[in-house]
Amino acid sequence: MMRPEILMMDEPSLGLAPLVIRDIFRIIQTLHEEGITILLVEQNANAALKIADFAFVLETGFLGMQGTGAELLNDPGIKAAYLGSAKG
Repeated sequence: MMRPEILMMDEPSLGLAPLVIRDIFRIIQTLHEEGITILLVEQNANAALKIADFAFVLETGFLGMQGTGAELLNDPGIKAAYLGSAKG
């Protein structure tokens, strides 16, 4: 497809090496900067929240939290549950 308005991705980092994951997220960020809206489903919360304008955290199928990527990345509850740290 040429010049899509929205791109939906489901776990683009699943099973990939860390260096490849870094490249994938760099490409996702570049696509967003080019004006493409991206709906990303991703378990790698740290990588996803770093590039997200807005995020929803689903817990067993229900909306747990929502906010900007930066807000959630710095939230103590998110850090403890998904990022492996309760400290800033």
